Amino acid sequence: MPSPLRTVDPVRLVARRVELGLSRAALAALAGVSARMIFFYEEGRHTPTSPRLEQLATALRCKVETLTGAPRGQETLIDLRYAAGLTLRRVAELLKTTPAGRELRVSAPKVSALESGGQVTGRHWQDPEATGRLIGPLARAYGVPVRMVLDAWLRTRPEDPAPVLSDKAKQAPSRAALSTWDSLNERQQVYLGEVMRDDRMTATEMWMRRLQRLPVPKAAEWRRLPLALRAAPSVAGYTRLQERLRQRGVHDPGVGSTVHALERRGLLVVSEDSVDHPAVGEVGRVLVEITRRGRAAARAGLGEPREPDPAPHLLSEWLWGVVARVASAEPAGLEDDQLAGRSLFFIGVGYRGRSGAQPSRGFVDSVPVMAPGGTHVSEYRWRLTHLGLRHVAEYLHVYRDLYPSVNTTELEAIAGNAP
Repeated sequence: MPSPLRTVDPVRLVARRVELGLSRAALAALAGVSARMIFFYEEGRHTPTSPRLEQLATALRCKVETLTGAPRGQETLIDLRYAAGLTLRRVAELLKTTPAGRELRVSAPKVSALESGGQVTGRHWQDPEATGRLIGPLARAYGVPVRMVLDAWLRTRPEDPAPVLSDKAKQAPSRAALSTWDSLNERQQVYLGEVMRDDRMTATEMWMRRLQRLPVPKAAEWRRLPLALRAAPSVAGYTRLQERLRQRGVHDPGVGSTVHALERRGLLVVSEDSVDHPAVGEVGRVLVEITRRGRAAARAGLGEPREPDPAPHLLSEWLWGVVARVASAEPAGLEDDQLAGRSLFFIGVGYRGRSGAQPSRGFVDSVPVMAPGGTHVSEYRWRLTHLGLRHVAEYLHVYRDLYPSVNTTELEAIAGNAP
């Protein structure tokens, strides 16, 4: 069976030839073709065969991928530069106009070393915070999102420390959150504030359990906080949350009208389950969970800054949940039919969305699984790419704080073994 043709990118071909200072005739002589054929390749009127493409890459002292472009979701730094149509010198000139570029004393040779994965001379180039400050200027130069540059950097330089992007500044509480808080009476404000404090205490307890390598329930479970038991307090006692409310002098008997008022406003979610109590046996239990809106209102009322939006290099809660599912299935991988839909256009290798859509990040890939004996492919499974593994390792602790409802209890070992 003939090898499939890989289409050469005319822009990349011209850029590489010009970068080396070669004329069409000179390149033709090195590649063993006519200058007219080089013209056709650069005009996009002909596609070289696989052997001819290898000859072109050898003549231009680069990889085949440099001329064809990497599959979507596998771009490296040189791919981004070629796609932007910039020379090494032009990139260096653009970066020198920024504080980060001046701090790192960027030059064309340093950009070249950066793209090749080689050592970049200079005392700040091994400082993750210094290189992190260069990501934004590179993104502006290439006209791509910050996260795309960071991903390309990690693919290009897998052994280097990951650049550290500065956190977004804390923002003042929103008017909506302040308005919601002000609309509550004093009793409701105390209730909401104490629920948020109990939620934080429980989160700290779960964090300590992880450090001690103890079982940790899903966040969707432990964030439902015990409020009251359906039994006489003289027998069953009070929950921790009830004790705190009693200390504040605002405790309602049972569930109380205050909790129901907060639930109607969308600030709390109330549910019930049952537990075994040593004094009364099985007993009903009322649980409360603070919503995102409730947390924002409580933070505003207590004078705390608003939580910033996720950094641009981080995934949304939906996409992080998909990546976590694939990661939890490592090393066997997730069955092919268990992952489908729009998420692949954002994190799957080789997927392309509609024109102008955000590029895929290439965190997961469909990998063939060979039958016993290696005679044929028996199935395909979804697995994390090297970049996907590294992303999990670098940002697992951030995602746990950002999206506590996503189950990540099985990702510790994966994060520890990431490349």
